[in-house]
Amino acid sequence: MTLLSNLNSDIKVAMKSQDKETLSVLRLMKSAIQNDEIKKGTALSPEEELTVLSREMKQRKESLHEFEKANRQDLVEKVQGEINVVSRYMPKQLTDAELRDIIAAAVKTSGATSMKDFGQVMGLVMPQVKGKADGQQVNALVKELIS
Repeated sequence: MTLLSNLNSDIKVAMKSQDKETLSVLRLMKSAIQNDEIKKGTALSPEEELTVLSREMKQRKESLHEFEKANRQDLVEKVQGEINVVSRYMPKQLTDAELRDIIAAAVKTSGATSMKDFGQVMGLVMPQVKGKADGQQVNALVKELIS
């Protein structure tokens, strides 16, 4: 089953149970995927669907951070609920140890010795952890392991 068909069936369930918050998020995710399909002209691959989901998750996390800074608890709770819905469709997140192993292998493969090699290491790591780890977390760990 594709992500789009999963979303469609979950939308039906949310409609029947009258869960408006979940329904809203599911519809937004579905429309984001459909918009990318229209831009591309064909159905999205699972990797491309994951890219869309990652983008949706990143937007919500950024909003959460901004609302927390503005001390808007009402919006923080709303966005946190949206994040919980989107996270159901995301792959299992990597632990710090797993992430460190992947980065260490990339550092070894690339022969990185200084921050000049940062981009090369990130180029090796990001495709492996796409959707499974936060980019800022990866960035920080790469900097830590290179220096």
